[in-house]
Amino acid sequence: MRKEEGKESERQGFVAKDYKDPPPAALVDTDEFKLWSFYRALIAEFIATLLFLYITIATVIGHSRTSAHCGSVGVQGIAWSFGGMIFVLVYCTAGISGGHINPAVTFGLFLARKVSLPRAILYMVAQCLGAVCGTGLVKASQKSFYDGYGGGANYVHHGYTKSAGLSAEIVGTFVLVYTVLSATDPKRSARDSHVPVLAPLPIGFAVFMVNLATIPITGTGINPARSFGPAVIYGHKQAWDDHWIFWVGPFVGAALAAAYHGYILRASAIKAALGSSLGSFRSNPNM
Repeated sequence: MRKEEGKESERQGFVAKDYKDPPPAALVDTDEFKLWSFYRALIAEFIATLLFLYITIATVIGHSRTSAHCGSVGVQGIAWSFGGMIFVLVYCTAGISGGHINPAVTFGLFLARKVSLPRAILYMVAQCLGAVCGTGLVKASQKSFYDGYGGGANYVHHGYTKSAGLSAEIVGTFVLVYTVLSATDPKRSARDSHVPVLAPLPIGFAVFMVNLATIPITGTGINPARSFGPAVIYGHKQAWDDHWIFWVGPFVGAALAAAYHGYILRASAIKAALGSSLGSFRSNPNM
């Protein structure tokens, strides 16, 4: 039966591939600290998050300043700003640091055993520092507008409960991290090699779609660093009162996405239970 499926794949122009999962990342890998590539990755995460916050927060402030005029970019423009910057920055940094630019994404990849614990922690530190610096640049360049139009800080908007805000952050981050894990899954690359996928594109588009849905609720966090930077620089009480939502929600959403992708879609638990007999598979384009 499998031979017939392979022949059918070849007739359709597909090439069947054997695949074996790469080994999981070590929980603690001290050798990483000896590599220049490790520190280069931290710098890449810092700069990428700085640029992400600068462009997106400047867009939010510009929208608030011109919302009464035709020149406003509107909610769709803000969503495109966030999604477009993620596309650009993931494309530019994926080969250096993996292009996380988000502590929730880093946390999800850590749970999926894609990165070690020290790398995950230092990535998150670099991302938060980059977010503070990027937001600080916006305030330094347009202080009066920044202070007068909310500083781009996240909080639960009027008319919504904190539970609604938390739910929006959980679901939104689930969509993002699920997309990241799916778009970068080497198993899928082997199985669907006939379907070229530029990973930054679906990731950026996921951010765009989530922003459209959640901007009216929380201003869209789904990225603790994105929420942390404006909270530090703007310092408004409301931003800090709701700030826990923008850490708890994304981390819960990332954990759920990692569990769903690993134990349901990829059946990692079944593989672990049955041993190496399921460690490789012959790809089937009809799967």
